[in-house]
Amino acid sequence: MEPPAQAPWWRERRYHIVAVCFLATFTMYVERQGFSIAFTAMARSAAIDEGVKGSVFSDFYWGYGLSQIPGGAAAQRLGGHWMLLVSFLLWSMAEVLTPTDASYTLGVATARVLVGAAQGFIIPSVHTVLAQWIPPNERAKATSATTSGMYLGSASALYFLPSVVSYYGPGRVLKLVGGLGLSWLLLWLCVGRKPPPVRLNELPVAVGHKGQPNVDNAIPWRGMFTALPIWAIVLNNFTFHYAVYVVLNWLPTYFHSLLQQDLADLGAVKTVPFLLMFITSNAGGWAGDWLIMKGASRRAGRVIVNTAGFWGAALFLILMPFAGGVTSGVLYTSLAMGFLGFSRGGFSVNHMDVTPGHAGVVMGFSNTAGTISGVIGAQLTGYFLEQHGGSTDPAGWIVSFFVCAALAVLGSIAFIICAKGRQIDLAPPPQR
Repeated sequence: MEPPAQAPWWRERRYHIVAVCFLATFTMYVERQGFSIAFTAMARSAAIDEGVKGSVFSDFYWGYGLSQIPGGAAAQRLGGHWMLLVSFLLWSMAEVLTPTDASYTLGVATARVLVGAAQGFIIPSVHTVLAQWIPPNERAKATSATTSGMYLGSASALYFLPSVVSYYGPGRVLKLVGGLGLSWLLLWLCVGRKPPPVRLNELPVAVGHKGQPNVDNAIPWRGMFTALPIWAIVLNNFTFHYAVYVVLNWLPTYFHSLLQQDLADLGAVKTVPFLLMFITSNAGGWAGDWLIMKGASRRAGRVIVNTAGFWGAALFLILMPFAGGVTSGVLYTSLAMGFLGFSRGGFSVNHMDVTPGHAGVVMGFSNTAGTISGVIGAQLTGYFLEQHGGSTDPAGWIVSFFVCAALAVLGSIAFIICAKGRQIDLAPPPQR
């Protein structure tokens, strides 16, 4: 008797889930980059200085950071499906209601905290969904594909939204982005409403992995907080997002003030950094899986990709303040972001290697560190610029980007020393 014919890959439901989760991260970063573009114009009209602007940028990360770990725990207990619905509904409404007068800083700050708190559920929930739907041999590629939506979202926002600000004002950007979030919510109601048909440990070997543990609702908090491999992931998330958020928030100011060029006048060129990051974040996942397929250990595959990404990014972050014009500025920014994207094939996948049953919680813990770096980076960059002659003086940018580079190297060294490629035991030692 012949085995039943296997459905084409594009009809496999798990790939539909990956595609819609990709659109979730895409939409999330359209919002972040879109607000940065809109608020830069709002702040210029209201004559707000760089320090206040940095504080407003950081308000998002206060809400985002506080909701990461609770979001991961809620996604594990209630289901990533429901938490994604709640998140997109809340942040989309808060975005639409954000004041468009930058001088009303309390209202803008409150809206940013609310948007951040709601978006804090997204990444832990997505990783919980992926851990439930995607077998271990496909997780690196699926995770890289999903998270690459962040960078395509940033690129799309950089390409389209400066022109929207120029012709219709920053308020229109906020309404458009909020509407995009509500549209995704309707799509998720259609695609993500059904649970996985079987647990991953029940899948055949060709699809899944025998012996894969079920997701356990008992969260081993003590084991997580004392495991060095998890702390290596956490530190790398911190250093990665410090650099990414500094560039994400301050790129419009970098081009306008240091390179004397408005983003709206750059055309498609301004999207290159995030388009390259979109490509390399996928390439990092594929490279890690290829190394493992060729005989490297899982740990070695993650470490090699991670180290190459962070060290390459550090070099070009250092070069960014020395750009002699728009061409070199775009080149250095693109290569810095491209290498950062490549590193996601290392630390960003590793939590599924070491704690597959608690992927959402560990991702929430890790992303909290990344969010804290966003708060610190946004404010510290504004402080550096204020203390070194303003945003038109290269001195402040030199300090700002050197800090990004130094942290990237530090994180990669910690990952080399502490990372693991296999599942670790988080259970407390037996009582004597």
